[in-house]
Amino acid sequence: MLDTSAFICGFDPSYINEEAYTVPEVEAELLENSLPKLRFYMAVESGKLRIIEPSHQYLNIVREVSGEVGDIGLLSKADMAILALALQLKEAGQNPTIITEDYSIQNVAEKLGIKHMPLASLGIRYQLHWTLYCPACGKRYPSNQKITTCERCGTELKRKPLKKTLIKRE
Repeated sequence: MLDTSAFICGFDPSYINEEAYTVPEVEAELLENSLPKLRFYMAVESGKLRIIEPSHQYLNIVREVSGEVGDIGLLSKADMAILALALQLKEAGQNPTIITEDYSIQNVAEKLGIKHMPLASLGIRYQLHWTLYCPACGKRYPSNQKITTCERCGTELKRKPLKKTLIKRE
């Protein structure tokens, strides 16, 4: 399972023995005439990369879970689709691993029980649940809201970890 950052970091599905998966939104996030987009097209043409649109049912689950942990405001449409497709494949009995550098994707994947692997970084060490708050007036907001400014005073909201759980690596 490949997100946009996998292609940007240089991952080439043509060199692996397994079939890789992604979503249409990833193609849209890659810059035209770039090496990552060329890698993407070559992998599709060689049959190593399948592009699948996830079911709305799984997109809804990902929206709900990403709201619970507080990452909903940081996930793009492509990020949500990658997570939804991984969950859909997992529930169909496949063993998907999301290759990504995106910490929010890793955080939500951890909550969903989906394996994830970074390419260039060490990845997340803790599965986090975030909370939104106003640094000026102190008002707190549920983590599932997509607002960016305080309704009370208009200050830009910040987020901080509310709860963290150490990830056990295999």
